[in-house]
Amino acid sequence: MIERSGAAPDGTDLRREAVWQVLAAIPPGRVTSYGQLARMAGLGRGARLVGRWLGQLPEDTRLPWHRVLNSQGQLSLPADHPAGREQLQRLLAEGVVVRNRRVSMARYGWPDHPHSIETASE
Repeated sequence: MIERSGAAPDGTDLRREAVWQVLAAIPPGRVTSYGQLARMAGLGRGARLVGRWLGQLPEDTRLPWHRVLNSQGQLSLPADHPAGREQLQRLLAEGVVVRNRRVSMARYGWPDHPHSIETASE
């Protein structure tokens, strides 16, 4: 007899839950990259997987998906797409400065990067 726990045999549900937990911890006014989120959730180089899972979130999610950018700090969603416009508006509402659809990861990146501390004190 096979016991069904509701989790996929490959641990997908546990990995996805780890991503959601890290995502929920990103503070307002801060951003992270898909790759950083993957590493913090224990997925190593799973940036694309994180991106796919974020794209599958329901529209009414309370998770701060808008705080995840590409590794260069660029908004990955198209500017003319409703979700792209929503991401930009949410970031601006949190006080994040966005120039040419790019955010300074040194200034707004989470968790703090060692270089951001040096830059702030200079």
